[in-house]
Amino acid sequence: MKFTKMEGCGNDYIYVDGGAYPMDPAKKPDLVRRLSDRHYGIGGDGVIFINPVPDGSADFEMEMWNADGTRSQMCGNGIRCVAKFVYDKGMTDKKSLRIVSAGSVKLLELYTEKNHDGKETVRTVRVDMGAPILEAGRIPVDAAKTGAPSETDETGRLVDAPICVRGGTYRMTCVSMGNPHAVMFVEDTEKFPLELVGPAFEHHEAFPERVNAEFVHVRNRSEVDMRVWERGTGETLACGTGACAVGVACVLNGLTEETVTVHLRGGDLEIRYDRDADRVYMTGPAVTVFEGEVKV
Repeated sequence: MKFTKMEGCGNDYIYVDGGAYPMDPAKKPDLVRRLSDRHYGIGGDGVIFINPVPDGSADFEMEMWNADGTRSQMCGNGIRCVAKFVYDKGMTDKKSLRIVSAGSVKLLELYTEKNHDGKETVRTVRVDMGAPILEAGRIPVDAAKTGAPSETDETGRLVDAPICVRGGTYRMTCVSMGNPHAVMFVEDTEKFPLELVGPAFEHHEAFPERVNAEFVHVRNRSEVDMRVWERGTGETLACGTGACAVGVACVLNGLTEETVTVHLRGGDLEIRYDRDADRVYMTGPAVTVFEGEVKV
């Protein structure tokens, strides 16, 4: 099976043309775990299959798998790389794409440049991530199980709400960007004990589908630092949907402007939360690392 290793801000996945390599879904979890292993496999935060959409409701489907062999609904860094994959390989000549993942269609704008041999390739991608989901029950979050007197506000949101984790109390803002996120603001992201606190958040009983946890330091009104613990993977160098959730949380808590640069360990993403339109836009890089073949 041919594959392409790609990354967006260091969030790296193995990409496979699902139309060229149809596979029994029951065999995918084991394959994903094997390929994602950084010692015995190719290595990555997971595997993304790029599938055709026969009914024409979208240009392509993104079928995303976490490194532990579980499915995930959305990956902001991953979907930018899907756009680069299909354009650079000549599967489309469109620079505006509709890509569906877990039933949700995202609109993408591709920005290209000519490389050394004159071929036009995608460098950055802007994704219309749609409206954030803020109602606790839809994220989902069970406010009654936070271990603290957490209550949703009048619109059902958990904004700057307390939660007890590993004997400490944190203030979280919960957002879904197609997958669940809990955003916490801290004094120093680099010194924060993410390897201890991250797993405790992921498996906390308040999150029935587990959660991605983001820990954020606000530099100023237009820049923040972020580290992320992703469910099913652990700490990653970047998380696109997490950066979107952070942008929303910053605005909801009055900490930044609507457009903010999110500094991740793997690079920077520009996030805009248009509060009036209730839409989130993410712009960032997409990079091909290498290609190869693997026996399946």
